Amino acid sequence: MKAGIVGLPNVGKSTLFNCLSNAKAQSANFPFCTIEPNLGVVNVPDARLEKLEELVDPEKVIPATVEIVDIAGLVRGASKGEGLGNQFLANIRETDAILHVLRCFDNDNIVHVDGSVDPIRDKETIDIELQLKDLEAVEKRLEKVKRAAKTGNKEAQAELALLEKVQEVLLEGKSVRTIEFTEKEEELVKSMQFITAKPVLYVCNVDESSAKDGNAYVEKVREAVKDEEAEIIVLAVGTEADIAELEDYEERQMFLTDIGLEEPGVSRLIRSAYKLLDLQTYFTAGVKEVRAWTIPVGSTAPQAAGVIHTDFEKGFIRAETISYADYVEYGSEAKVKEAGKVRVEGKEYVVADGDVMHFRFNV
Repeated sequence: MKAGIVGLPNVGKSTLFNCLSNAKAQSANFPFCTIEPNLGVVNVPDARLEKLEELVDPEKVIPATVEIVDIAGLVRGASKGEGLGNQFLANIRETDAILHVLRCFDNDNIVHVDGSVDPIRDKETIDIELQLKDLEAVEKRLEKVKRAAKTGNKEAQAELALLEKVQEVLLEGKSVRTIEFTEKEEELVKSMQFITAKPVLYVCNVDESSAKDGNAYVEKVREAVKDEEAEIIVLAVGTEADIAELEDYEERQMFLTDIGLEEPGVSRLIRSAYKLLDLQTYFTAGVKEVRAWTIPVGSTAPQAAGVIHTDFEKGFIRAETISYADYVEYGSEAKVKEAGKVRVEGKEYVVADGDVMHFRFNV
């Protein structure tokens, strides 16, 4: 599961990506590795993991991770192959969520591709290009499906109705994610990989003075996206880059305090990206290792066990489960057991975010 950073050229995408790559400077437990020049694996900051480390005192701690992709800047006409359009659209199709960076600051030294700062226009430029690409895909598919539907094929008729619904919305200049689908339609839409069906998080890149409360540009973005059910995060990307370069922890904290923040904005961004991807965390805790494991929201206990090893899922017997709150309240696994707070969960159990789990299995 990965989130792609998108936006027009010169809005701060690469600075943000590089800032994530320097995240190790912000926290000792925050490494970053590059798989390809534009793909990074970033650890998810989680205070619960730090608390478990404090209680268990393990030999090592392994956090949850999320993949972030820096995608080439898009320009008007990308859907027709302008600029790096085809590469951009192919890369974004491979991601599971979009981090859309919008420039919300004035700076005469940084040239805007359209000559002036207007985050709403920038958003619409990218939205239109993505919608046009989805429309192209719909129209190609419609040609084939119409023929099959005429023969009385019920599956083709259902797909035809869905495609026509999607086509109508795209022609209105709206994204696929604004449509309410039935459960059956949702499955079909997923298989079609529409770019505008992906969940989006808007990253408003502001100047340092607006890092805490935003500015007039940010308010315009809030108004423009109010019907999208999309989250907005305000981030002074240039300032974040400066903070990342400071080696001394106390200096970084002083810098953050000066601009009215309690933690680096990229930490909030990473957690938001994790949530956007519909992911959650469960923990395993022992003296050898305290570890955060990533699972999709709604995973059952056997599915969660399978993330550790496929044999755990195949031979699943039960999951001995402690809620994070109980673990912290009693201070150790032994004391939780004494208090009778360890639950034995079976195959149907849906894992809660923050569960501390131990799996019993037999292969």
